[in-house]
Amino acid sequence: MDRITLHDKVFKPYIKNDVLEAAIDKLADRINKDFENCEDIPIFLCVLNGAVMFTGAMMKRLTFKAELMSIKLSSYQGTESTGTVLVPLGLTGDVKGRRIIIFEDVVDTGNTIVALKEMLLDKGAGEVRICTMLLKPEIYSKAEKLDYVGMEIPNAFIVGYGLDYNELGRNIKDIYVIDE
Repeated sequence: MDRITLHDKVFKPYIKNDVLEAAIDKLADRINKDFENCEDIPIFLCVLNGAVMFTGAMMKRLTFKAELMSIKLSSYQGTESTGTVLVPLGLTGDVKGRRIIIFEDVVDTGNTIVALKEMLLDKGAGEVRICTMLLKPEIYSKAEKLDYVGMEIPNAFIVGYGLDYNELGRNIKDIYVIDE
C-alpha cells in the first residue's frame, strides 16, 4: 500500500481490506443471529453512494430473506461536514410497517443517520436498526444508539471502500487517511 493522490490531497494507508472484511464478517454473524428466525422480510437500506461496497459485502453474508432499497443523502462538501442533511434521491420504495436495517459507511457527527432514522419512522417504518461499517466515537454525540458497528476509528478524513473525496476513491479496496 502506497500513498495516493486524489484531486489536491494526499492519502496514506490506514486500514487494509482484510481487516475490513473480518469486521464485516463479525457484523454479519451478529445480524444473522438477530434475524435468523424472522418471518417478515426486512429491508436493507443502502445509503448512497458511500455504503454501496459495504452493503454489497453484507448482502453476500446475510442468510435471511430481505429486500434492498436505497436513498441518497449528503452532508459533506469536500472534507468537511456542512451540518445540513440533503436528500438528492429519496427512498426507492415504501417502508410502512417494515423492519429496516440501514447500511451506512461511516458515522461521525450522526446528523445524517439520526435524520434518516427519524424520516423512516415518520414514513411509518415498524423498526429501524442502524448498521455502520465505521464509527468516529469522539465526535458522535447523539443519544441515538447504533445497533451494529464494524469498527471504531479516530476522527480523521478517510477514503476508500466506498468513501470518497469529491467523488474519487470509492473504488479502492483499502481505506486511506488524509496525510496532512
